[in-house]
Amino acid sequence: MSTLYRWLINICLALFALSVVVPLLWVLMTSFKTGAEIFTAPWGLPHTLQWQNFVRAWQEAGIARYFMNSLIVTLAALAILLPVGAMAAYIFARYPFRGANWLFGAFLGGMMFPLFLTIVPLFLLLARLGLLDTLHGLTLVYVAYSLPFTVFVLTGFFQTLPQEMLEAALIDGCGHARAFWKVMLPLAKPGIIVVGVFNAIGLWNEYPLALVIMSSDERRTLPLGIANLLMVEQYQSDWGALFAGLVIVMLPVLLVYWLFRDRIHETMVAGALKG
Repeated sequence: MSTLYRWLINICLALFALSVVVPLLWVLMTSFKTGAEIFTAPWGLPHTLQWQNFVRAWQEAGIARYFMNSLIVTLAALAILLPVGAMAAYIFARYPFRGANWLFGAFLGGMMFPLFLTIVPLFLLLARLGLLDTLHGLTLVYVAYSLPFTVFVLTGFFQTLPQEMLEAALIDGCGHARAFWKVMLPLAKPGIIVVGVFNAIGLWNEYPLALVIMSSDERRTLPLGIANLLMVEQYQSDWGALFAGLVIVMLPVLLVYWLFRDRIHETMVAGALKG
């Protein structure tokens, strides 16, 4: 690799990093400003840190309620999605059966099917089942929405695990179910963590499905609450609270990625080397 080529790559990576970091820092800085400072000095530092922006966003704008709704739905969806997706992926990877390719293709089709085509039948189905405008209804929709991606990724991961480990467990007296839970699933832990992190980030920020399913204010998730806050604060001119709400939305996503960043990098590098 020539020196010029390395320099070009480094410059492109630096520009990409700046395009991500600068907007984040600007939103964080703006969340501590008064409304007047936001318009008179948009790129300047705040004279005094306006912590009350976060208090107003959390208490008066209802961000606390929206935050808890998103937290409940995301955690409940992951609690169902990851074991179900792992079991389905394990069967596809280790126990080929007649029609498996068709069934796996159906899962892949779920990733390619345009979301807006499912809105109307999904709405009618949930209304008939009495799950419309409920947190558990939205949780089930999120599980179905995320299952194709989860099965696709974990199937590839289970296929890379050594077959000898499974055979040794069976010889030692494990049944197939116990071999999965005690041997293969722990070995797949890096892949499950990566899939869980990406699903958590995607579900935390999901907007179109929640917009269609959730209609009452007390059950809105965080993206819906922020959209509502944006509309309300435009009329009230409380831009400080609006930017504070945006920071509250971003913090859990950044925290999750920061906690699992090493595991994500290790898994991706391992996958690249195996590939």
